[in-house]
Amino acid sequence: MPKRANRNIASMASAGSGTAVTCDVAIAGGGVIGLATAWSIAKGGGTVAVCDPDPGRGAAWVAAGMLAPANEAFFGEEPLARLLIAGAARWPDFAAALEDATGSSIGFEPSGTVVVACDPSDRAALDRLLDFRQSIGLDATRLSASECRRRIPSLAPGVSGGAEVPGDHQVDNRLLVSALLEACRGAGVAFVRERAVAVELDARGAARGLRTEAGSEIVAGAVVAAMGWQTGGLEGVPASLWPDVRPVKGHILRLRGSEPIIPRTIRGLVHGRACYLVPRRDRSLVVGATVEEMGDDRRVQAGQVHTLLDDARSLVPGVDELELSECSVGLRPGTPDNGPYIGWTEVSRLAVAAGHYRNGILLAPITAEAIVALLEDGALPGALTPFGAAPRAHGRPARGAR
Repeated sequence: MPKRANRNIASMASAGSGTAVTCDVAIAGGGVIGLATAWSIAKGGGTVAVCDPDPGRGAAWVAAGMLAPANEAFFGEEPLARLLIAGAARWPDFAAALEDATGSSIGFEPSGTVVVACDPSDRAALDRLLDFRQSIGLDATRLSASECRRRIPSLAPGVSGGAEVPGDHQVDNRLLVSALLEACRGAGVAFVRERAVAVELDARGAARGLRTEAGSEIVAGAVVAAMGWQTGGLEGVPASLWPDVRPVKGHILRLRGSEPIIPRTIRGLVHGRACYLVPRRDRSLVVGATVEEMGDDRRVQAGQVHTLLDDARSLVPGVDELELSECSVGLRPGTPDNGPYIGWTEVSRLAVAAGHYRNGILLAPITAEAIVALLEDGALPGALTPFGAAPRAHGRPARGAR
């Protein structure tokens, strides 16, 4: 990608169907991965166009914003755990740079997480995970039930114990995507508010841009496919080229009270089910999240909402007093081995950055760094080596609700 002054082409994106945009890099998808990548490229002097009908309003808008390399490390996923650790290490500098660029807080909180078990069987499962996480070098300390309650006084008296995880933090996901949109606009990124439907190829078979459902054309020197679980729907190249990414449904709730009821994030096991409670600076509380193999199903279902609320109040009874302000559904981009696909594809000048599953926000900075490195013919971060763009043999089944 040539290093040159960024041209402001944002005004070209406001036209209707038939828009023609020319840029260095066209990005299909305006989620947190696409936006972070676009901003990173534009900061380096490249011209960028992001193709998305409603940028910033996908899975990242619904998410909780947990940055959890330790609590997302599971048996058999050591390479992914190493990637999550590397991704988390980028966050302090990334957050500072984004806040400096926009003058706005994104709610980055390096406050650590307390993990708790509801009953003795949950405690046994949590202890096994804790042993594994410690064995791969993650920082986590076992806590008794009374130690958990000293850290979080509002916990239910019957919790069986847990762990302190100082390296798992959070960011306000909605402040984050709003800041990324502002930063992208400030850096001259164009937004074509239409859905990309095809990769356009030149006479040599190399990617030359994108075509939208409304007939607009984005001509570019390189294309990045970052449409989450919908990435495989892009036409113009063989379907076998795309990674195996599918939608994994998740219900998530937002509650509100006059005062915060917990000082920092709680993750818990409740009779084998995973639950988390994430406090925000505005006194809201995010509760999630289900993991459902339902395909492209965006219905908010009463039973799932009931289960989340019941599990949350089993951990923190004060949840009963809060206002239920929002019930939402997001579709995470799941993969067979839960790892992302990041790199050049077999089509020249066509890269993919998709399949981040539950770690899209955590991995956004390192993914953007990787795509910039690709465009500049540089080296990818070493932790990404197992997660190239080529379709992988199926590993262990994707995790379901725990």
